[in-house]
Parts: sequence; structure tokens; C-alpha cells
Amino acid sequence: MTKTVTLIKGDGIGPEITEAVKTVFKAAQVPVSWEEENAGQTTLAECGELIPSSLIESIKKNKIALKGPLTTPVGKGFKSVNVQLRQIFDLYQNVRPCVTTEGVESRFKDVNLVIFRENTEGLYAGLEFFDERLQISDSVARVTWEGSYRIVKAAFEYADRMGCKKVTVVHKANILKSAGKLFLKAGEEVSKDYPHIELDDKIVDNMCMQLVIKPQQFDVVVATNLFGDILSDLCAGLVGGLGVVSGANIGDEVAIFEAVHGTAPDIAGQGKANPTALLRSAIMMLHHMDLREYADAIDHAINETLKHKEQCTGDLGGSATTEEFTNFVIEKIKK
Repeated sequence: MTKTVTLIKGDGIGPEITEAVKTVFKAAQVPVSWEEENAGQTTLAECGELIPSSLIESIKKNKIALKGPLTTPVGKGFKSVNVQLRQIFDLYQNVRPCVTTEGVESRFKDVNLVIFRENTEGLYAGLEFFDERLQISDSVARVTWEGSYRIVKAAFEYADRMGCKKVTVVHKANILKSAGKLFLKAGEEVSKDYPHIELDDKIVDNMCMQLVIKPQQFDVVVATNLFGDILSDLCAGLVGGLGVVSGANIGDEVAIFEAVHGTAPDIAGQGKANPTALLRSAIMMLHHMDLREYADAIDHAINETLKHKEQCTGDLGGSATTEEFTNFVIEKIKK
């Protein structure tokens, strides 16, 4: 049965890389139909809304979305489109696998970890207060027991399902006595249900150091919103950058899969964009939808393409256009 997915094209290079995904899915005969919507700077200019109501209704109906990169105008009082979508649909899990790939240059080998970032609270909860008279800004990092418990639970469930040996809880409990203690306690409580999985904890600054010394020591990493945001980009840098890693925002009812890199307006429309990150996010989406056979076929084709430098886009040291890279992937699906 064909499943309908909301497709958010995005800004900048977004339309080019979403078109690449559509082309690959068609070639692989993936049983998915697209309901196309948009958000961000493009829709603000066209219809005066950052997040059109039609997009919200589409996601509510379909429960699954694939999203290209979006731009939120800076310095104009607009709240991040990405943050709004996460909060509207309570997408409390931000999941970012970081795995080394043959052919993609990086300083490390055999990295295979995943970051679970709490996605709806912490310093990104939007609780900011500005004193105009004193020119003081207060940002409240709200950490709750429910928010901490469910993201740690999701990390352990993933580790159990994937056969991982260790979950590392990242915190700053030595300074943030209350919030850090709450998050650590959630880890201790959840781990009781998974005695076969090691519970590890690291202070966030030490975690950063450990990641750039020996990232292979980590399996599943779970952190609060700000720490998880920083660590997930750091880990992407360990395996080749944001252009090759996937991302997902998952709740109990809705999931939005996304390219986590920027809109790259300087190369938009020039055929230089690398669609790997969005393709890999689409593969995560297919696994989420239990379309594993299609996911594995496309994943294999991408990995085989990335082995050949001349078939890669310029950011990976090759000379292929977006369309040419897409066609190389398709050739390998058909073999």
C-alpha cells in the first residue's frame, strides 16, 4: 500500500535536494506518494506566513514528513521554524546517527554512534525575559522529569533494539546542580529496566574531549537540548560533516525527517548541492515506516557511490552535479 508523506521543499538548495530524493524514490519504486508543502523564508515572502496552516494540517494527517533546510529570518522577532514544528507536534526526540563512510574523508575510522537530543525544552524552550531598562536578558533552561525520562527511555529502547552495549548520559551536574541531577536521575531510573546495557555518564566538556580523542568508545549518547545540539554537530564533524549525516525529529504520533545542514543560498540553483544528508534522512524515514527493503537498497547505492570521488559533488572533493550524483545512485540501485 502506498503511504503519503508530507514533503517540505525548504529554502535555498532545498528544492534541488528534495527533487533528488523524489527521483531516487521513483527509481527504487518506493511505495510513497508526496504531498508537497513548504515553510520558512519562501512561504513568508509568498503568503506572509512562516508556517502555513496547510502544512500543519498535512503533517497532522500524514504523521510523517521529510523536510529540506529552512531559513528563519534573523533579527526580526521570528521564532525558529524548526523549533516551532518540534513543539507543535511534541517531537521530543532529535536523533542523529553519525557513522564513518568509506570514501568520505574524516580523521577517524569505525565511528558508529547516535545522538539522542531532548528536543522540546531546556534552553530552547523559548522562556526568555529582557529587561530594557537594565539591558539584561534572562534565558530559562527548563528541564522536567517527564522530558528527561522520555528522552532517556527512547535512547535505551534504541540501544536495546539495535544491540548497543552502552548509553552515555551527558550533563553538567557539577555546575547545574538541579537540572543536571534531574537528568542523571532519569538515566539511573530508566537503566534499571535494561540491566544488559551499561549506563555511562559524562560531564559535557569532558564528553567533547573524549569524542575528539576516541569517538569509537561511544554507542548511544543522550543529552539535554543545548548540549545535544552542540554534540550532534561535533559528531557530524567526526564523520565528514553535516552534508553526509541524517536527522530525525520523532514524537509519539508524528515524525519529521530532515537534512540538518543549512540552506546554502550561495550555491542554490547551480546544481552543486549534495543530496546525501537528505537521502540518508529519507532512509531513516523508510526504516521508521517499516519499508526496510527499500531503505537498505538506497543506502547501499549511496555508500557505493560515495566510494568513487569522481561521482561525488564538490563538497566531497568530486566534480559531479546534483543531478549526476543522483543518477550515479540510481544506477547502483538498479544493479
